[in-house]
Amino acid sequence: MAPKYDGLSHCKVALVFAVLMDLLGVICLLLGVFAPLEIKGQDFGDLLVYSGALLVLFSLAGWVMWYSGNIEGLTSKIELGGAVGGAVDRLARNLSRRIRLPRTQSSPT
Repeated sequence: MAPKYDGLSHCKVALVFAVLMDLLGVICLLLGVFAPLEIKGQDFGDLLVYSGALLVLFSLAGWVMWYSGNIEGLTSKIELGGAVGGAVDRLARNLSRRIRLPRTQSSPT
């Protein structure tokens, strides 16, 4: 019997990474814009604005990984009648299987 997947069970690590980077990026951006951050006459607000923008940009990679990991119903090359792909296809398939954690089925009591 195949394991059942539903909800956010696909690619949890990518989802946590994306949300965490978004939160940290927005906090850094807001602190850089609104908080007076001067130490010995040097303003550090710009540093926080730029680093917050970079964190939000990194979160985009997490969102892309999470979204692409949750796509279901794609036909494989074997089903389309083509030859099995190369090393990149095998690597992506193995990595996807390791990241995806099946939800354990609990028996009703």
